[in-house]
Amino acid sequence: MPIRAGSNASASAARAAPTLPEPAAGEPVPHHIARIAAGFAGLARWRRFGAAVLLGAIASLSVPPLYAVPLLWIAFPGLYWLLASARGGWSAFLTGWAFGFGFFVPGLYWVSWALTVDPRFFWLIPFAMAGLPALLGLFTGLAGFAFHRLNRIGWGGPLALAATWALAEWLRGHVLTGFPWNLIGYGWVGWLPVLQGVSVVGIYGLSLLTVAAATLPATLVGPRRRGLAATAAGIALFVAIAAWGGWRLAGDDGAVVPGVTLRLVQPNIAQADKWSGEKMRDNFRQQLEMSQAPGLDKVSAVIWSETAVPGVLSWDPGAQQALGAILPPGALALVGAVRATPYGSEPLEIWNSVFAIDRTGTVLSSYDKAHLVPFGEYVPLHAFLARFGVEKITAGSVDFTAGPGPRTLDLPGLPPVSPMVCYEAIFPGEVLDPAGARPGWMLNVTNDGWYGLTSGPHQHFAIALTRAVEEGLPLVRAANTGVSGVIDAYGRVKGEIALGQQGILDAALPAALPATPYARWGEAGFWLLLLAGLLAGRAWRTAPQQ
Repeated sequence: MPIRAGSNASASAARAAPTLPEPAAGEPVPHHIARIAAGFAGLARWRRFGAAVLLGAIASLSVPPLYAVPLLWIAFPGLYWLLASARGGWSAFLTGWAFGFGFFVPGLYWVSWALTVDPRFFWLIPFAMAGLPALLGLFTGLAGFAFHRLNRIGWGGPLALAATWALAEWLRGHVLTGFPWNLIGYGWVGWLPVLQGVSVVGIYGLSLLTVAAATLPATLVGPRRRGLAATAAGIALFVAIAAWGGWRLAGDDGAVVPGVTLRLVQPNIAQADKWSGEKMRDNFRQQLEMSQAPGLDKVSAVIWSETAVPGVLSWDPGAQQALGAILPPGALALVGAVRATPYGSEPLEIWNSVFAIDRTGTVLSSYDKAHLVPFGEYVPLHAFLARFGVEKITAGSVDFTAGPGPRTLDLPGLPPVSPMVCYEAIFPGEVLDPAGARPGWMLNVTNDGWYGLTSGPHQHFAIALTRAVEEGLPLVRAANTGVSGVIDAYGRVKGEIALGQQGILDAALPAALPATPYARWGEAGFWLLLLAGLLAGRAWRTAPQQ
C-alpha cells in the first residue's frame, strides 16, 4: 500500500504529498517495517520535527567516544522516510535541520565547557550549547532540501541521500574556514579495519559509503526483492572493506625509524592555571622537571604541547636556554609557544607556533599555525564586533596572525616532520605541504585543557588519528591535559597518556608507509563516489519495480 505523509491533513494536501515506494504485487513488505515507515511518513508538524531531532541524537552515538555505528542503521532509514514523505522543500529543509540539531547538541556539548574557564563568558554557555548546533544544522538542512529536490525529479533513493549528506559534510568542512568535526565516517575509528578505507577515499568518502549502506534498509518498504538485495549489498560492502582493511593491517611489520625515540610530556595543567601570573613560572619548571625523568639520554626529541611555554618564547632567551640545557647531546626540544614580532616593534603581531630548539638554546626552525580558531584565537570582523564588546575568550587582547600554511621542517637527527597546532589536524587533505617533499611523520601539539574531562578531547584524538591513516604517516600528539599518544600509519595507538593524567611517554617513532591513494590524489575518490551516488539515484528511481 502507498505510505503517505500527513494522515491528518486535508484530502487535497494528502493527494499532493509524495509517497514512499509501493511494493510490487505478490511481494508483501515485512509488517513491522511497513508500520514503522508509515508511522514516520504520517508524522506532521512538531511530531515530525521531534522525530528528526531524536534520530539525530541516536546518530550522534556513532561518533567518538562511543562508536555505536550500528545505530546509524536506525537513524538514517528514519531520516529517509521523513524526507521522502516531506510535502515541500521547506519541510524537507526543517527536517534535515532538526536531524542535524539533534546530532550536534550531544556531539558538541563540550564546546560550551571552554566558557567555564573565565566567569566573564558564563552567559554565553546556552548560546554555545544550542547556537553552534543550530548553525551547523543549516548544512544538514541543505542536505534534506537537496535530497527532496532530487527526489522530485526522479533522482532519489538512498544513494542520493548519501550523496547530499556527504556533500553537506564537505561544505561544512570548507565554508567560513570550515568545521569538519564529527563527520559520520569517524565512527569507524573504533573499527580499525573499516577505517583503512580512508587511505583510498578519505573521510568524506567513508562518510558517503556509510550513510549509503545505513540508509539502504529503508528500501525494504518497496519491492521486497530489490530492498533485500540493496540491504545485503550495503552490508557486503562494509564486510569487504573490513576484510581488505584486516588484510592491510596484517601486513604491518611494526617497523620503526632506527635510533629515534620521542619523549612526550603531558603536564595536565588546568586551563585556569595555565596563564595565571603567579603559576606560569611553576608550570614551566614542572615541565622541565618532567622532561628530565630517567631515560632522557636515549631520547632524540622532547615534545611539549601547544603554548606549553608561558609568555612569548621569542622574547625570552632565558627560557630558550633552559630548554636547551635539559637536552642530551644531539637531541631537540619541540615545544608549543607564542612567537611575536621583535619586542617594542609596531604593529605587534603574534603567532601560535611550534619551536625546534637545540642543546645550545638556539631556535633552529619554527612553524606558525595557519588555521586559527574563530573567537578563540581571533575575532572575525573584529573592528565591527568590538563595538558590541565581543572579544576572544583566550588570554590577551591581540588577535593571532595566521601562518602561511602547512610546511615540512627538516631537523637534525629526525625525519622531516609536518607540524600541526591544535585543531589544524581536523582538516583532511590540509596537513601536508602540497609543494614540499613528503615528510616522515606528523606532529600535532594541542591544548584540550579548555574542555575538561568531556568527550571533546577523545573526539579530537580520534580525528587526528584518522589523518595518519589517510596520509600513511605516523602521527605524534602532545596534549596539555590529554590525550597524548604515538599513532602509526595504520591508525594503531602505540603509546598513550590518558585524558586528565600527568605523565611522560617515551616511544619509538613508527615508520612511514608509501604514499596512500588518498595522499596521491586527495578527494578524487570522494568526488567519484559522489557522482556515482547521484547517478545511481537516477537509476534507482527509473528501474523496473519488480
